[in-house]
Amino acid sequence: MENGLRQRVLVTGHLGYVGTVLTPMLANRGHALIGVDIDLYRACTLADLPPALPCRLADFRDLSLQHLKGIDAVVHLAGLSNDPLGELDPALTHALNNRAAVELARRCRAAGVGRFLVASTCSVYGSGGEDWLTEASVTQPLTAYARAKQQMERDLLALAGPSFDVVILRPGTVFGASPRLRFDLVVNNLVAWALATERVRLKSDGRAWRPLLHVTDLARAIQGLLEAPTQQVAGRVFNVGFNALNLRVIDLARRLAEAIPGADVQVDGEAETDQRSYRVDCSKLERVLPNWRPSRQPEEVVGEIQALMRHRDIRPDDFEGPALARVAHLRQRMASGEIDAELRSADT
Repeated sequence: MENGLRQRVLVTGHLGYVGTVLTPMLANRGHALIGVDIDLYRACTLADLPPALPCRLADFRDLSLQHLKGIDAVVHLAGLSNDPLGELDPALTHALNNRAAVELARRCRAAGVGRFLVASTCSVYGSGGEDWLTEASVTQPLTAYARAKQQMERDLLALAGPSFDVVILRPGTVFGASPRLRFDLVVNNLVAWALATERVRLKSDGRAWRPLLHVTDLARAIQGLLEAPTQQVAGRVFNVGFNALNLRVIDLARRLAEAIPGADVQVDGEAETDQRSYRVDCSKLERVLPNWRPSRQPEEVVGEIQALMRHRDIRPDDFEGPALARVAHLRQRMASGEIDAELRSADT
């Protein structure tokens, strides 16, 4: 695929945490965008959304060959987005994050789409110990979410061919402000607790390693890999993050506490070791994307998260409960009958 600006790009999940940051960036690069999203989290909006795209408020599972005709590239972000959400219904997680993603890719290939970029996860590494993990390291996923993503990667790479680039991103743990801010990510959650209670509250013993990157940096990586020459990216997997931002959760908590006046670190009395621990080497991405450096450190996002929380007067019951927490929010909507067990709207 010959890449450059002004591609016609379809983005699934464009109304989510990452999508609402990514799409303005791609539009500013000159790409013609189409969004596909069922907007599950529209009630979780904390700031103005970016300018509206030509879009289908539709489920990516329902995209046909006709919908995909004339598209140059697809950025696939939609699906259940982390380990806790994946445990909501492991069978559904496998159906969405593996089978449906692979079926979409098959349709894209048949429709003549040239490049398929997909968000996987560093969670596929599972319990990685102290060693640095490259894309060639053994994966040993511990959760339904991670297992589904691992299988998705294998199935997608089997579809790659001379006229169909498959590019897989394994992002680290994302942080920072977005119109659809997520509080179930470690930096955002710790900052929210500290701002609301003056306690950086750890729910584990903090020994686990996490690779961290700002949501804007993940969007930068997607944009860079979308525009990169085929020979640099096709059929490849990329850890997305920064070697210098692999931190133990306890060290992250201490850094955040230092950045928030009056805050201290509190470990829950019954906190256990988080078996999900991975120290991820992102050198491969550095070789493809020039000047790949973090735009923000974790402690530098306190102000942007504080502004969003003040705007809505957000308290722990909000970011830990169904108003904003993803798992609790979906459970509430399912219990009310707004969406069914397959996360489809009751109105469709």
